[in-house]
Amino acid sequence: MLVARATGILKLIGLCVVAGLVVAAIAFPVVGGAGLLSNRASETVDQYSAELAQADPPLLTTITDSKNKPIAYLYDQDRELVDSAGISQNMKAAMVAIEDHRFEEHNGVDWKGTMRAMVKGVLGQRVEGGSSITQQYVKNYLAYVVAKTDIEREKASEVTAARKLREVRIALQLERTLSKDEILTRYLNVVPFGGQIYGIKSASRHYFDKLPKDLTVPEAAYLAGLVNKPSRLGSENPEEAKKRRDHVLKRMADTGALSKDQAQAQELYRKFQEEPLNFALVKRRPNDCVSADNGQTNGYFCDYVVDYLAKHGLNKDKLKRGGYTIQTTLDQGANDAVKAAAEGEVSKNTDGVANAMAVVEPGKDKHRVRALGANRDYGNDKGKNQTSFNLPADVSRFGAGSIFKIFTAAAAMEEGKTGVNRTVNVPNTYTSSIYKNGGKAYTVKNASEGGDTQMTLQSALAHSPNTGFVILEEQAGLDSVVDMSVRMGLRDSMKSVNRGGSKINPEAKDASLRIAQDKWVKDNKVGSFTLGVTVVSVLELANVGATITSGGTWCPPTPIEKVLDRNGKPVDIKEAACEQAIDAGLAGALAQGLSKDTTEGTAAKAARDSGWSRPMIGKTGTTQNHQSAGFVGATPNFSGAVLTFSDSPTPKPICDGAQPRLCPSGNIYGGKVPARTWFEAMKPIHQGQETRQLPQGDGQYM
Repeated sequence: MLVARATGILKLIGLCVVAGLVVAAIAFPVVGGAGLLSNRASETVDQYSAELAQADPPLLTTITDSKNKPIAYLYDQDRELVDSAGISQNMKAAMVAIEDHRFEEHNGVDWKGTMRAMVKGVLGQRVEGGSSITQQYVKNYLAYVVAKTDIEREKASEVTAARKLREVRIALQLERTLSKDEILTRYLNVVPFGGQIYGIKSASRHYFDKLPKDLTVPEAAYLAGLVNKPSRLGSENPEEAKKRRDHVLKRMADTGALSKDQAQAQELYRKFQEEPLNFALVKRRPNDCVSADNGQTNGYFCDYVVDYLAKHGLNKDKLKRGGYTIQTTLDQGANDAVKAAAEGEVSKNTDGVANAMAVVEPGKDKHRVRALGANRDYGNDKGKNQTSFNLPADVSRFGAGSIFKIFTAAAAMEEGKTGVNRTVNVPNTYTSSIYKNGGKAYTVKNASEGGDTQMTLQSALAHSPNTGFVILEEQAGLDSVVDMSVRMGLRDSMKSVNRGGSKINPEAKDASLRIAQDKWVKDNKVGSFTLGVTVVSVLELANVGATITSGGTWCPPTPIEKVLDRNGKPVDIKEAACEQAIDAGLAGALAQGLSKDTTEGTAAKAARDSGWSRPMIGKTGTTQNHQSAGFVGATPNFSGAVLTFSDSPTPKPICDGAQPRLCPSGNIYGGKVPARTWFEAMKPIHQGQETRQLPQGDGQYM
């Protein structure tokens, strides 16, 4: 008995001590911190209290297509904000009844409950309960808004008297700056409802497929009961969930939330508890690009959007917390057509063969990326042949073959060395006096022997003899040809990566990996550059076509139409300005020079088989060992590029056929899988589009 009495006295002393500390800490923020809280903690409290009155919680970012239809979401917490008017009175009443029925009466702290909890903390017992809604808002804000890591989140939720004291002080300050309704609304916007679902708007959507303003009393009661026990009361535990909901309903009846008339309140309680839960359970929003339609169609485009914005000041961390709405340039119909064509030519399950395509819309003020697709689904499951490497947008590890002859022709024409209708020499074999091959003379042969040894530049672009373009490269100068490739669109392919296609590494032992690819080509006098041996981005190849059909205007291939912040205000994305990359007359002449590939050249069969009839430019390409092949084609409406390449860990040649495959010695060419893919995609993409003529060239370039 004496022991029990002594224990009671100690508890009383503990309560008095805690009460004194609370008063001291509230009245004297620094002095009161000695003992239970440090000065540093006190200063942190002051800082947080100011933030709590202003800062917004993390919100999900929505990425849409060009017609504002969502294609992907990015978030740490699936949350959308809703104002007070958007939350039903039923929801507010249910939350107050179960969490803090004296909410309207106190000044932010339920002193009785708080003291009881703090005494337990002093006595070493677990601290729980006793917090007002204002205090709970403080705790949830520190845990889910301020905290950025799991460690910070645990610290913000630590079960100690110190945490209770911090909550008390901030709660009292908040009640002096915010109304009760503002606090309750903020609380409902912050709290977790299970999984990654935060805030009443996302919870209403997920559990009942409705807006929070439309919640019924039983639905509101369920959500109010879910807040502090989301892991135990989800749809997978219907019996426990209903018990908790009915408990909230009982509290609503007892506290007058259902009706001030107790008899009527009890009658309503009995009526509501008989209602089933009726979960709608809308599928949780996919998070990140891998989850966008399971990566099948839009994953690559989403990934490009995220990467593009990161380069322009909006990194992924900002996107996952910022609540942005990003309207992209994605044409969903075009993207579907690209996916169908790429996979139609090369099955997604084909080992070691990737087939990627990009589509850009030409223009003098903007080059909008309309589609990015591949036969492979975008994802992390290698067992399903998925990949998280952005096949159509990133710089691949293979070249595009003779497509690069475009740059040689452009450079030579610009310097007056040739013209579209002028004759160029195309001997069957040619040994360069300028370029070397490992210290030996650089000798190049045409793909087929016995043909003409002279032809017009237009015919040369259509039939693609190698020798003629090495000769033109010598005449124009390799540096000029390389610079032309950059000017016309290969900005990242030549400037941002090394010759291996990786980020430039100043620490690499291999000197070639320490410098940008364009410098390596120039320094080493790589004469085979015109034959497309260097790594390249499919998207940038498509943008080269857009530069030509835009009258020589280069613009960055943008996936962004507009970005709005959480308040609906435009966010300025400082994209590179468009520029006149080459003279309009030169661009027109080049377009005319490239206009015969699909009528008499290497892509003619694919064009003919598809029934294509529109004016267009085109150029095929194949690398020497048949490990990659490509096709670039463009109209004034759309430009597209396709690259088919070996994505095996140990690349091998590719053989064409009903289903392309890896083989000992390949026979794939740009006029086969790549060209067929282009036409299969571009036919439906161009459907309904006006047939427009190619730009004409100035006489000096013809």
